[in-house]
Amino acid sequence: MKGLVTRWTDRPLRSKSLVIIALPLSVLLISLVLVYITERQTSRVEDDVRRALRVQGDVQAVHSLLAEAAASVRGYLLVQRSDFLPSYRSALERIDSTLRRLDNDIRDPQMRGSLERLRPLIVIKLEGLEQLKALASSDDRAAMTRILVDNKHVLDALRQEIQQMLEREQTLLDERNAEASAVRSRMLLATGLAAMFGVLGALFAVVLLSTGIVHRVQQVERNARRLALGQPLIPQGLAADEIGQLAASLEEAGQLLAERERALRDNEERLRLIIDGVKEYGIFGLDPSGHVTSWNTGAERIKGYSEADILGRHFSLFYPPQARDTAPYLALQAATREGRYEEEAWRQRRDGSLFWANVVITAQRDASGTLRGFSKITRDITDRRNAEAALRTAREEAENASRAKSEFLSRMSHELRTPLNSILGFAQLLEMDRGTPAQQAQVRHILRAGRHLLGLINEVLDIARIESGRLALSPEPLALRPLLQEVSLLLSPQADSADIRLRLPEELPAELCVQADRQRLVQVLLNLLSNAIKYNHPGGHVEVQVEADEKTVSLSVIDNGPGIAAEDLHRLFTPFERLGAAASEVEGTGLGLALSKSLLEQMDGSLNVRSTPGEGCTFNLSLPRAQAHSLLLPAPSPAAAPTASQLAPPEQPLRVLCIEDNLSSLALIETLLSRWPQVQVISAMQGQLGLDLAWQHRPEVILLDLDLPDLSGQEVLERLRQKPSSCDTPVLLITADASAGTQRSLLAAGATAVLSKPLHVPTFLATLRQHLDVTQPAPTPPPEPDHDQP
Repeated sequence: MKGLVTRWTDRPLRSKSLVIIALPLSVLLISLVLVYITERQTSRVEDDVRRALRVQGDVQAVHSLLAEAAASVRGYLLVQRSDFLPSYRSALERIDSTLRRLDNDIRDPQMRGSLERLRPLIVIKLEGLEQLKALASSDDRAAMTRILVDNKHVLDALRQEIQQMLEREQTLLDERNAEASAVRSRMLLATGLAAMFGVLGALFAVVLLSTGIVHRVQQVERNARRLALGQPLIPQGLAADEIGQLAASLEEAGQLLAERERALRDNEERLRLIIDGVKEYGIFGLDPSGHVTSWNTGAERIKGYSEADILGRHFSLFYPPQARDTAPYLALQAATREGRYEEEAWRQRRDGSLFWANVVITAQRDASGTLRGFSKITRDITDRRNAEAALRTAREEAENASRAKSEFLSRMSHELRTPLNSILGFAQLLEMDRGTPAQQAQVRHILRAGRHLLGLINEVLDIARIESGRLALSPEPLALRPLLQEVSLLLSPQADSADIRLRLPEELPAELCVQADRQRLVQVLLNLLSNAIKYNHPGGHVEVQVEADEKTVSLSVIDNGPGIAAEDLHRLFTPFERLGAAASEVEGTGLGLALSKSLLEQMDGSLNVRSTPGEGCTFNLSLPRAQAHSLLLPAPSPAAAPTASQLAPPEQPLRVLCIEDNLSSLALIETLLSRWPQVQVISAMQGQLGLDLAWQHRPEVILLDLDLPDLSGQEVLERLRQKPSSCDTPVLLITADASAGTQRSLLAAGATAVLSKPLHVPTFLATLRQHLDVTQPAPTPPPEPDHDQP
């Protein structure tokens, strides 16, 4: 029984519903079937009773009709009147129809036999009546008597058969009435039983519904209510149907909710401990009107109020008196509107002292969006504010120092290059004069020493620019093959004079490119190859090898010189460190390798060295590989600068305005141009005077120094380009700042060309002659008013 109950409980709700609905319907259907069967039986019995009654009536009718036919014939015989004959004929017809009905209605075999015996007697009787009717007109009494006697016997036999049939039919009628009564009794019993079973089925369905569904659903409902109230659930039996699954899920939800409540309580406790343990942040809660509802240890440390002192008081107490009336309410309004409000401002402690605070106010809302209060986090950032102020001061000082350093570098570049301009310039003039061999040797010593000093100045200034972060680079894709060919042409005279063989890669792909600043990469290659030549022995060789992968290009400069000891390699890239070579006859500054390494690192490359004493050194530099494109131009082939003797002087009178504040440099330029008799030099040592002379004399070329006492050379250039009379005049800028960035900015400002100090005389004369040749001398115009002067 228990197993049956368990199987019923585990059935799905769909099956249970079908059983509960089908059970009373089945009982009702069975009851209806029983009622129908009983009704059918009753109807059949009643039909049998009615048929028996009809048979009785028909048998009696036959008897009556025969008697009526006999009486009509006898009357006809007695009175000889024909009005008796219609009754006779009617009786004959009715006898025939009655016999047919009997044939239809009789079901009993015994009655069927009596009917079969009755038919011939009726026929004999009717034939005797016909014979009597035929003898009505004759006087044959004997024949009539005989026929009457025969009919009498036939009639007796008929009466006996009819009586037997009536008795038999009565017996059948009694049986059928009894059967009908029994059927009606059974019908009443079946109806009663059907009603009883229907009630019982309904009650059983209700019990099943109650025990299988309703009761368990009520248990689930009670558990759901207890779950909502946070009370423990009432255990329910295990079941596999939907209600059982729902109950199991509810129990799981209850367990999960209990676990989460425990975890939430643990988290709340941990959060409380964390908040209380945070001493750097004041964390506290506010109600919607701004009164303090919670307080942590950090808030007590920062503001000086204990929890007992501050709970229930308005948080405007933390504001300075001058901001207390409006600022707190505006902050709450902003937090309510935006959800969050943050500011940095002064706050007041309990003792009245002020501190700079970072304050964050966050609106707390429930699931329906109703404002429940605010959380407020306060942090004392007075030290950070003071540190930021100190940092700003230090940054300003560093920027001022950087500007001062830049100005110092610019000034040093100018102050060092300007004297060298005179030394190297006049030495080149002496070299052009072709003095005695002894004088020429002395001049070469001057030029070599001056150029060595110039290289030292350039390297020192480059290192200073790198350290200050002000070295401007312009990385671009550079084809490596023409670049190496250019460097080889520049170093070929030095290699030939030292009897050193310089070997480059024979088959280098034309599309192999590196990403680098062209001027600085040439400077690095010249330094490495020049060192390999200088520190080699006669008859030695210097080889350049190239390796490349998808991302990097490596160049190795290999020599077979004396090499470097392993313990000295770490000092090789230290500025001014020459590893004992300072005592040798080889000139150098000790800055080239340090500068080369810094330049390569600025271009995302690297430089390293390996060496074996007695076998030579290998310097390996690497640079990012670049993709070649159609607009990539090959490196320009270096052309030998024309000598001063190769430049023919101009054949027509020309004017050159030289704006230069240094007397030595001005004297050098005037001396150089004095070799061209057709060129008139107009000198000016101030920028404003140079502008006046330019607009007054309209020279064919203007030589402009960048550093002037009153106006900068760039400002003078801008004014010249603004005037229609001088906007197209070639202006050659002469500057001691030889950086690529300065040259680009001057060319962008309108300079025709930029020449760096110290001047290379052949290049200076060639550039000047080039721009003199493209201009035509103009007559000296009348002076035009200077609108730029006040």
